[in-house]
Amino acid sequence: MTETPDGSVRFETNGAVGEIVLDRPAKHNALTPEMYRGIAAACTAADADDTVRVVIFRGEGERAFCAGSDIKALEGYADFWAWRNRFDYLPPIRGLRKPAIAAVKGWALGGGLEIALACDLRVVSRTAVFSAPEVQLGWNGAGGAAQHLTRLCGYGQAMRILLTGDRFDAEEAARIGMVEYLVDPGEELTRARAVAEQIAAHSTVATQAVKSAVRGAMDLSVDQGLRLENELMSLCFAKVEAAKRDGTP
Repeated sequence: MTETPDGSVRFETNGAVGEIVLDRPAKHNALTPEMYRGIAAACTAADADDTVRVVIFRGEGERAFCAGSDIKALEGYADFWAWRNRFDYLPPIRGLRKPAIAAVKGWALGGGLEIALACDLRVVSRTAVFSAPEVQLGWNGAGGAAQHLTRLCGYGQAMRILLTGDRFDAEEAARIGMVEYLVDPGEELTRARAVAEQIAAHSTVATQAVKSAVRGAMDLSVDQGLRLENELMSLCFAKVEAAKRDGTP
């Protein structure tokens, strides 16, 4: 188990599935700088553990996945330069080699929305409420909401969500293409684990190759993406041939 010093982030494993748990339910799992580093440490642990094939992000408690950054913690930065050079927890999530699933219930606001968007799949309870409220505070989000929303939902929906800061429910999130699995209350973790087990049953090389190919499709030209897919397929073939030769799974 990996924890931050205050115990507010846990990394747990259950067979081939790892779970990164935001464990600050009294504060609706609002993020602190200590939690930023805990998330990064958990991501590192998940990628380093060869038994883990899929990672689930979830929030402890009944009311929230993550209510975003703790505003009081933000007041701890001395000035804008300290903020600019802060430790950022989103790159470690995006950098996970293994497929990542967000199991979302209740509030997923600000940084919580950004964590869910940084994952590869989202399993969302009908209790979920989303928003990017930063504009209402005089800011823009800095954790990838603009990048991910635009790619997932399109330019207009991204602008609507980010310019208004309005809250929207799980049904709306599914309608605009932000949610892959919409489930009844209390079923989000069960479904996320089932999807994770299904993915984990496939070759690790194959699932990581798929993730690399799809991520590449968002950044590369079609020709570049096709070349990447071909190289990844060759890598998968090499793994299959090695497995046959060595008698390994």
